[in-house]
Amino acid sequence: MPPTADPSFPDTDRRLAQVFKALGHPARVAIVRLLADRDECVCGEIVDDLPLAQSTVSQHLKALKEVGLIRGTIEGRRTCYCLNPEAMRALDERMGDFFDDLALPQTPQNCC
Repeated sequence: MPPTADPSFPDTDRRLAQVFKALGHPARVAIVRLLADRDECVCGEIVDDLPLAQSTVSQHLKALKEVGLIRGTIEGRRTCYCLNPEAMRALDERMGDFFDDLALPQTPQNCC
């Protein structure tokens, strides 16, 4: 999903927010973990491994696919999914940059 055209924020911040939003549900985090653990294309087993209806899992897969974290390929009547390694590496790099840029204090602050 392309970043929106809001010039108020850098593209990198908008993109990171979109990915965080896609990962903002525990089912989606579980799907990413499941795909990472399997390290292969996974089809119907995703529904078997989650306590959710097939339609709900499909909605979560769609959200992850829209931001590019996963890829799906159609095989006959079913779609198989896997992680998008390039997107996951980019996310890892962006998150590292994000936390590096925060310049967090080394010692606890007396605030609030």
